[in-house]
Amino acid sequence: MDIIVNGKNEEIVSQTSLLDFLTSKKIHPDRVVVELNTTIIEKHILTDTIIHENDRIEILRFVGGG
Repeated sequence: MDIIVNGKNEEIVSQTSLLDFLTSKKIHPDRVVVELNTTIIEKHILTDTIIHENDRIEILRFVGGG
């Protein structure tokens, strides 16, 4: 199944939840904001949100600096 993650094509084996996808990438969900097809997904529904063919996912990480 083809999806786009942060502007790059990626293939995943089957439909999965956003939480499972983040976990497979070793991304801690409390440290990112996830946008699915231009909609920000609230953390409490990451488990219930399923990725489908051709979905566009943006994962935003906040970095402090000075």
